[in-house]
Amino acid sequence: MASPPTSLVFKVHRREPELIKPAKPTPHEFKLLSDIDDQEGLRFHIPVMQFYRNNPSMQGKDPVKFIREALAKTLVFYYPFAGRLREGPNRKLMVECTGEGILFIEADADVTLEQFGDALQPPFPCLEELLFDVPGSSGVLNCPLLLIQAQSNSWCLIYYANWQVTRLKCGGFLFGLRLNHTMSDAPGLVQFMSAVGEMARGATAPSVPAVWERHVLNASNPPRVTCTHREYEEVADPKGTIIPLDDMAHRSFFFGPSEISALRKFVPPHLSDCSTFEILTACLWKCRTIALQPDPTEEMRIICIVNARDKFNPPLPRGYYGNGFAFPVAVATAGELSKNPFGYALELVRKAKADVTEEYMRSIASLMVTKGRPHFAVVRAYLVSDLRRAGFEEVDFGWGNAVYGGAAKGGVGAIPGVASFYIPFTNKKGESGVVIPFCLPAPAMEKFVKELDGMLKGPSGEKAKSQLIISSL
Repeated sequence: MASPPTSLVFKVHRREPELIKPAKPTPHEFKLLSDIDDQEGLRFHIPVMQFYRNNPSMQGKDPVKFIREALAKTLVFYYPFAGRLREGPNRKLMVECTGEGILFIEADADVTLEQFGDALQPPFPCLEELLFDVPGSSGVLNCPLLLIQAQSNSWCLIYYANWQVTRLKCGGFLFGLRLNHTMSDAPGLVQFMSAVGEMARGATAPSVPAVWERHVLNASNPPRVTCTHREYEEVADPKGTIIPLDDMAHRSFFFGPSEISALRKFVPPHLSDCSTFEILTACLWKCRTIALQPDPTEEMRIICIVNARDKFNPPLPRGYYGNGFAFPVAVATAGELSKNPFGYALELVRKAKADVTEEYMRSIASLMVTKGRPHFAVVRAYLVSDLRRAGFEEVDFGWGNAVYGGAAKGGVGAIPGVASFYIPFTNKKGESGVVIPFCLPAPAMEKFVKELDGMLKGPSGEKAKSQLIISSL
């Protein structure tokens, strides 16, 4: 196990935040979010980071200028992003399309892309500088829906409602974006970002149309909850077992072919066709539970974000950029997870994923309306989101694909410390795999690493021969 330097310190020189408005007049109207969009568990800002290398063919061209102009043009088509969220009766969220604009920060960083090290993965040093939280901008209601910070010499993208583009002294740049999650999920955000890239490269309109149509994911009239949704149960926490936020350790773990092969040795024959996502999720759930050392009788939860776009007949409209996923959950006691073979957790994860159907999604929408748009259960819970096929790294503003594209850190959300993201990554050996930012209290993190390392040795006791921890803070 090896960790790159995490003591990197550099200065970021920011200009005053500005509002980027649509390049042309847009309708002033109210647009309702869907009953999937406006649930409590999505009412937060989520950060994403994009890093771009210097491209000799773009010599003399300023990425900040290109992105700023492209954003204004793209907002003509995605004009709800330039508005502000309002809340109506029964906590119903809607966008007032005011055309006020999204927050944009231009910046320069006194650092090169190479100084970040070989493992350009979260947690990133000086993240608060690379995506600055403009005072008064991080509310869910009545605030900008996107914040972007652009900085040259590297580009950082953060998934909120604000953008920061930072130039790096090596000629690359960072693109940091912060998105109000009620507006879009990962596919929807990537669709918007790709449209910005197309406009930056000279297009006059996005190749994929921007489709609102949020009514397609609204509750039936009258609402009908037809499925069991344990993910929204009210779970008591008499022992105070929600993870404390102090003394949190952040690390990223790389799983390449060797690690996945080692974990597959634990898979029983009747589950031999399980996916990499299912194997990783079951492994992390089991190891995390053991590391936290809860009472053996306590129920532990694994929440798997499942993209439901392909579950509908007919499918959701092409270009739909709202939230289109579910939070199915598997539940087991800590004792069952710890003592049973790996296949026990794996089977539970598979079943939870399989629960998501069109009827399941429509049942969730009805539950939101009848139960006051509740938050998913977070007591003794762990949530995973697979971003390997989201396409963040393929967003091209004219400088080519991103060196890194995806979540800025683990543990983000309305309840910090609960979530991890699966991000595509190629290590310095050229091996393609997945990197997973992880967040736990420091003592539990050490136990987690030990437990995970034990699994990677496999039933034969032979350790996978590759780097596990690639970044830590």
